[in-house]
Amino acid sequence: MDYKLQMVGVQPHLEMGSLHDQSVHEFDEESLFPPQTDDQKTPSVNSVELGALSGSFPVGGSKIIRNGVCRSIKTVVFSNKLNLLMPFGPLAILVHKLSGHNGWVFFLSLLGITPLAERLGYATEQLAFFTGPTVGALLNATFGNATEMIISIYALKNGMMRVVQLSLLGSILSNMLLVLGCAFFCGGLVFHRKEQEFNKATAVVNSGLLLMAVMGLLFPAVLHYTHTEVHAGKSELALSRFSSCIMLVAYVAYLVFQLKSPKDTYVPINQEVSQNGENVDNDEDDGEAPEISKWESVIWLAIMTAWISILSEYLVDAIKGTSDAWDIPIAFISVILLPIVGNAAEHASAIMFAMKDKLDISLGVAIGSSTQISMFGIPFCVVIGWMMGRQMDLNFQLFETATLFITVIVVAFFLQEGTSNYFKGLMLILCYLIVAASFFVHEDPTDKN
Repeated sequence: MDYKLQMVGVQPHLEMGSLHDQSVHEFDEESLFPPQTDDQKTPSVNSVELGALSGSFPVGGSKIIRNGVCRSIKTVVFSNKLNLLMPFGPLAILVHKLSGHNGWVFFLSLLGITPLAERLGYATEQLAFFTGPTVGALLNATFGNATEMIISIYALKNGMMRVVQLSLLGSILSNMLLVLGCAFFCGGLVFHRKEQEFNKATAVVNSGLLLMAVMGLLFPAVLHYTHTEVHAGKSELALSRFSSCIMLVAYVAYLVFQLKSPKDTYVPINQEVSQNGENVDNDEDDGEAPEISKWESVIWLAIMTAWISILSEYLVDAIKGTSDAWDIPIAFISVILLPIVGNAAEHASAIMFAMKDKLDISLGVAIGSSTQISMFGIPFCVVIGWMMGRQMDLNFQLFETATLFITVIVVAFFLQEGTSNYFKGLMLILCYLIVAASFFVHEDPTDKN
């Protein structure tokens, strides 16, 4: 209620009236409300909020709503310098309509989606204030992957199964190496006098799920390259669909395990749990509070998701033409460029939490996002392709599957101690540069078919 009163200037006047003379108080109230007796002035404060909801004060209520909308837009749209890239989205649509130059449409769409992905993560973080650490980490991972999933569905609809595979693979690699590496590196620089710690048990569970995902991707590829299918061209697809269903069941079980756990999985380890189950921070309160309300967060999530969906369609349609026009392999575009934009939300969230010494939440965003893509995103696309009549399978080819397997092993080794520092972060970032260079010189064998 307080913030609503502050928007129309009532609360400041009430506070000044209580400290100064009564005449100023009466003058300010009379300027906004009808004359009333002294015993009615106290209930009139509550009537402002009720009037905004019930419409009993149409003028004041509309002003509150209008000011609230303006404040929300100012907070979400104009509070971040990265939002200066937002006009590139409409510009990409304009270039597509006027010239049809695929290279520029792809580039402008990429720039336009970047701030939207970051703002999607911001709205999710605001919503997480009302849900708790575990649900908040799941929301961050889910909406952080919304951009990749939307792009993948559009590509699947256009029959570009290879783009779907490579973009989802690139999202996993980007989250595990680049996002986590930047979080470790930035957090290590801020807290260079100590090693940051995180929940080792949670990291081990996520590493196990990632290895299970690698298993699901490995067997169809091995079956293909050893030519040991019972029914050539059919066993590989059938195995992929069966494994996808199993992986989806495993991910649902993982979610139930997390949400039904007696303690919050992503509560930072420097917090204790009191006897009544509330989190007690050993450090001083950092004064964090939500900047927008719960329903404002939900509305902004819907708006950003819809706008990303529109730009993703133009982005996907321009991929093939961009590869031909700029002589860049489709594999590099799908594995490196698309995930960097799609993971802007994870980048911002993971780095921000790491610099606040909340590394468990950073880990939940980065590794949790990779787990969600590998155990839900990829199998979900296989099932959706099955429904669409598309032969989407789990055979990601030998080079891509080997890259994922090595990445999971490397990250698991870095996580096994339960500590991080800037050196570990730097190593993960350098590993990602090696992966990026590898895909730049890699020729996708499916392009020859």
